[in-house]
Amino acid sequence: MEYGKFPAYRPRRMRDGELARNMIRETVLSADDFIYPLFVKPGEGRRDEIASMPGVFQVSLDMLMDEIRELLELGIHYVLLFGIPASKDELGSSAWDEHGIVQEACRIIRAEAPEMYIICDVCMCEYTSHGHCGKLDADGYVNNDDTLQLLANEAVSMAKAGTHMVAPSDMMDGRIGFMRRALDEAGFERVPIMSYSTKYASGFYGPFRDAADSTPSFGDRRAYQMDPANSQEGVREALYDIAEGADMVMVKPALPYLDVLQRVKAETGFPTAAYNVSGEYSMVKAAARNGWIDERRVVLELLCGIKRAGADMIITYHAKDAARWLAE
Repeated sequence: MEYGKFPAYRPRRMRDGELARNMIRETVLSADDFIYPLFVKPGEGRRDEIASMPGVFQVSLDMLMDEIRELLELGIHYVLLFGIPASKDELGSSAWDEHGIVQEACRIIRAEAPEMYIICDVCMCEYTSHGHCGKLDADGYVNNDDTLQLLANEAVSMAKAGTHMVAPSDMMDGRIGFMRRALDEAGFERVPIMSYSTKYASGFYGPFRDAADSTPSFGDRRAYQMDPANSQEGVREALYDIAEGADMVMVKPALPYLDVLQRVKAETGFPTAAYNVSGEYSMVKAAARNGWIDERRVVLELLCGIKRAGADMIITYHAKDAARWLAE
């Protein structure tokens, strides 16, 4: 018997037992798919849990390697570093300080765990006193063009400190081309750029702002982040950044934008990351703590969904738990 032009097919016979299921599984999730965000801060002996992100910590430099070793033992070989500086100013000048918090973290990881791949977030919001992603004009708007040089300074400083990759998250127009030229001129032609190319002005970032101490002191970031209603623009933004020299593009957040993720991957054919952001993480944690969902099952399902939609890499705070569950 045939169904149309296809022969009869009984996939249900292959769903009895894990080994049988693996033979026909279309999407396979592993610890190698994960990038784990790490927050580093000044001080000593600090491992402070973020109240709105249970299980995620801000760590001082002397505690950093404990985190790195745990990740490596779990099979996670990629970290995305965020810094909480000792001081902030209007320009966010500590972002490109030779001895800034992220720069020092890079040196420690390079020296003690060369097998860990370091990605540094490049943005000003953690470092500016006002919490916006660049230099402000007198009227309180971010000056796009003046901010480009500051971002380039930050990227070059992190490359000098030993990062393997930079990841600009600011969403300024033209920053990828500007940053690529700055890195090349400084002798870092081989440092790739993972662009936060398709980053939406989302309500899912709240817990991250607690983690990175980056809540804007006024207004919001809708002037330079994307309208959640726009899909085609998301693809265009990725194409612009690819044309300027990005080596990898990103969709952020992940879960509300799986349709955009699928389009970006399909229409660019480029390496694509997805950021499973703080609000997505915290919702799952809250529901699990209330006994409303099976955390393990839900986390692995949503991560599989992100990969199935087109993500080559997934930035996720669930990485440690997911890696443990996948190994069992």
